[in-house]
Amino acid sequence: MQEKTPTTPRKVRKERPYRSINGYGVSAVVLLLIAVGIWALVQRLMPLPMSILLIVIGLVLIPGLYMLQPNEGIILTLFGEYQGTDRTEGLRWTNPLQSGQKISLRARNLNTPPLKVNDKRGNPVEIGAAVVWRVYDTAQAVFEIDDYNKFVAIQAEAAIRHLATLYAYDSGDDLQSEETTLRAGLDTVADALKDELNQRFASAGVEVLDAKLTHLAYAPEIAQVMLRRQQAVAIVSARHQIVAGAVGMVEAALKGLSERNLVVLDDERKASMVSNLLVVLCSDRETQPVVNTGTLYT
Repeated sequence: MQEKTPTTPRKVRKERPYRSINGYGVSAVVLLLIAVGIWALVQRLMPLPMSILLIVIGLVLIPGLYMLQPNEGIILTLFGEYQGTDRTEGLRWTNPLQSGQKISLRARNLNTPPLKVNDKRGNPVEIGAAVVWRVYDTAQAVFEIDDYNKFVAIQAEAAIRHLATLYAYDSGDDLQSEETTLRAGLDTVADALKDELNQRFASAGVEVLDAKLTHLAYAPEIAQVMLRRQQAVAIVSARHQIVAGAVGMVEAALKGLSERNLVVLDDERKASMVSNLLVVLCSDRETQPVVNTGTLYT
């Protein structure tokens, strides 16, 4: 058997600050060198090579100037070696031999299109989210990831798909009473999505500022079935409340008649009265009363 050679851990690039020079002072020096060189060249105040040298030095210093806006950084490399990241806003200057790549540090929005996934029960649902993110480590974003914008989009889709499988769309008899669902626990689901996105984005030097679900619905193929199920649950709940209220009203009516001695009813007539009152109170249609012109027992 061949022995496995131990692999050395890969070095992860971390951002380090870079101290640049104030570009306004360097600009003044550049203008002065060029102006003196041209004036000396025209007036022949110094040897020709010296005048040309002053102009060349001024022109060589110009490529080292760059400007940064607020919440913007520039990654500086010298012959492929990372030198640091400058976040100082304004006009700055560095070694002209260094190359720079600007990167935005502002917050950005990612609005994922509705994704068709299966929830915890296996029901197909459509889910979408809006993610607010920004780059916090420029070295990781540029050197550890090939394209951090595509990386964020793909990992966000993967996180949303994984999150949907952990929760059921809606509550039901097969779930515990306090179990979180996608529809009822939006805040809890949003916090879970934010935590998972931060874990996935950590290697890219990206952090998530906020994440919210923007779209949540059953897939079209089961939407009608689930709508009928929700309607049935609502009808049963409404009927339960109606029956509970009707029983209370009947109880109050019998108690009032008994306390005032308006009429004395035996158990059979009480049962008949309760039945009639419940029919009237619980019916979803208007009842047609029948007037009894005889005695109570006929």
